[in-house]
Amino acid sequence: MDSRTAEDGSAIRRRRECLDCGHRFTTFERCSESLVVVVKRSGARVPFEVGKVEAGIRSAAKGRPLTEAMIQEVAGSIADGLIAGGGDVSSELIGLAILDRLRDLDPVAYVRFASVYKGFENPADFEREIGLLAKTSPPKST
Repeated sequence: MDSRTAEDGSAIRRRRECLDCGHRFTTFERCSESLVVVVKRSGARVPFEVGKVEAGIRSAAKGRPLTEAMIQEVAGSIADGLIAGGGDVSSELIGLAILDRLRDLDPVAYVRFASVYKGFENPADFEREIGLLAKTSPPKST
């Protein structure tokens, strides 16, 4: 339906429509060549894939009011920051970047992602993280 450059020319934003059901949605296309290598906790080195970032956010945001466009924008901005820096990046840095963005976007998705990323093992881990989140979040207006 519509195509235009997005994210300072580093991606193409396309507005699409399903030919079967008529549902409209947005996709972002980026160059798949990865100049960033992710160093995992095990020491393994793998090419950076923005799709893995999107999948992690999507999983944490399941059932939450985050749209696919919002998820793609967050993942894209994280990817753009990493690509701009180039070279090697630790998986820990990527996880922290995701947590940082989710903290402001959706606190429930943040806690879900943190529970997997930080390997929560008991309810006290959740309580501690929620306490940290409450200290850094502005109070809700009622």
